[in-house]
Amino acid sequence: MCGIAGEIAFNADLRQRKDDMIHMQKVLAPRGPDQKGIYLTPHAALVHRRLSVIDPMGGRQPMRAERDGAGYIMVYNGELYNTEEIRRDLKKRGWRFDGHSDTEVLLKAFIEWGEDCLARFNGIFAFAVWNEKTETLFAARDRIGVKPFFYALHDGHFIFASEIKGILANGEVPAVIDAQGVAEVMLMGPGRTPGCGVFRGIDELKAGHCLWFDREGLRLRPYWKLRDRPFADTFEQCVEKTRFLVTDAIERQLVSDVPICTFLSGGLDSSLLSSVAARHLAKQGERLKTLSVDYRDNDKYFKKSKFQPNSDPEYIRIMADYLGSDHRNVVLDTPELVKALYRAVEARDLPGMADVDASLLLFCEKIKESGTVALSGECADEIFGGYPWYRDPEIRARYGFPWAQTTDYRVSFLRKEWAEQIDGERYVDARYQATLADTDKQPKLSDTERRMKEMMRLNFDWFMQTLLDRKDRMSMANGLEVRVPFCDWRIAEYLYTVPWEYKDYRHYEKGLLREAMKDYLPEEVLWRKKSPYPKTHNPAYMQAVSDELRKKVLQNPDAPLLKIVQREALQNLLGDSRAVPWYGQLMNTPQTIAYMLQINHWLETYQIEVTL
Repeated sequence: MCGIAGEIAFNADLRQRKDDMIHMQKVLAPRGPDQKGIYLTPHAALVHRRLSVIDPMGGRQPMRAERDGAGYIMVYNGELYNTEEIRRDLKKRGWRFDGHSDTEVLLKAFIEWGEDCLARFNGIFAFAVWNEKTETLFAARDRIGVKPFFYALHDGHFIFASEIKGILANGEVPAVIDAQGVAEVMLMGPGRTPGCGVFRGIDELKAGHCLWFDREGLRLRPYWKLRDRPFADTFEQCVEKTRFLVTDAIERQLVSDVPICTFLSGGLDSSLLSSVAARHLAKQGERLKTLSVDYRDNDKYFKKSKFQPNSDPEYIRIMADYLGSDHRNVVLDTPELVKALYRAVEARDLPGMADVDASLLLFCEKIKESGTVALSGECADEIFGGYPWYRDPEIRARYGFPWAQTTDYRVSFLRKEWAEQIDGERYVDARYQATLADTDKQPKLSDTERRMKEMMRLNFDWFMQTLLDRKDRMSMANGLEVRVPFCDWRIAEYLYTVPWEYKDYRHYEKGLLREAMKDYLPEEVLWRKKSPYPKTHNPAYMQAVSDELRKKVLQNPDAPLLKIVQREALQNLLGDSRAVPWYGQLMNTPQTIAYMLQINHWLETYQIEVTL
């Protein structure tokens, strides 16, 4: 994995701005601590920072290849999991290869097939290719949106980067948020409207989209989306196909020239991928490394709930013994969690999921000590229907985003001038309705099946993207590559067509997945009720973030958060005994306080101008 950036300008000589390109490269250094490179010509600059995983010497970037007198230069962030199949096809067409990196395969595939190469790729990626002869930039992002790509059009210049900080470091685009940015942070956050970069003038290339930029301007096009199709498989055939897709995705993603490990929470998803990985590595005489995260005194303060019926440690022990893995347990404490809230903002370039981000940032820092590549179980719940809002008929039937049902509560924090300018209900509803309108459905579906398609699309475009943002930024801030096998587009495409009665096998969340993979897990883990990402239950955390909010905001008349949020609303938040969720079950009152701290730090650190 890597960090990429660049600029295309036809009305300037970019060679005069080499220092700006070096600055862009520098701020992306955590994504790629191993190598760096810059391609610089009058009208094109491509910048790269590399985390070496495959072919450390042969995969250097920016990478160049030629055909028919035209030079093609590429910067690439990601991983192709069907590299060898594509390489074989290219060799049949006369291509020769200097190394064994997927970078070289991807570049030559683009030269051979143009944008049609995207249909051949199985992987996670964001890349840009400059054609020296036609002076055209082509860029694309993977189908699911695992790897990021932000861009800005400013005075005719096209500027892009893996992270927002890369664009801001260019010096051309100012750090400004207006009413839309405020609405995104306060009404949608920590999620984002697909394609929105929150900062004024900064956008994100949507998942499954590609673009061209040349002297004629910018053109964008979707090349993939979830589409419904008639489904004819029996349940037995569905189980068999699901088993193949999941095991194949995991095994493909175990290819690495550097040490590899897995996240292990004791839940279904991480346990499955760890089990498949352990068996695969055992055939090569290797022992899998697994890692888990916990919080000091969580055993003392944990309380059962509808969303978290049991804690993780006992199941982690069961799985580590079952796998025979080299296991390490990372324990985090409240002071470091609070401190990491601010580092997490700087990793994401936006306020995020509070301690859920901070804990992952710290966890990834520890994982990096054990390996450079890790596998994680993200996105199984979105694709296989594991969340309560899939399963509970009452929650499922509610209008609006199921994880964000408190728009009025969010609006109540806004200062009067923002509340008058932003129609909160209308802003949120427009995005909800747009997603439903773009949901592909076969005709004559039952009401339940229609709603399930909508739920999957809502989760796919919104909740899942928030989690993928989190995983990419927190891991890459530590120079750690995290792969997400359940994000294989073949799994998503097939499961979108599978009827709910199959997914709901035995009326269990992710029942189909459990049945398909039952030979890989001990019974007590196979049928364990879903438990969310672990977070601290220590009341000391609530006290600590409350003290931080008083000190950094309420006692500071110049706190930038107060340009957006009412002081009285923050005071009420500290004294509120209600448990009002900000973002699903992952963000309640302590996390809402922490989120406000993150917004304040973001505005201050990035020196953001807030303008009506």
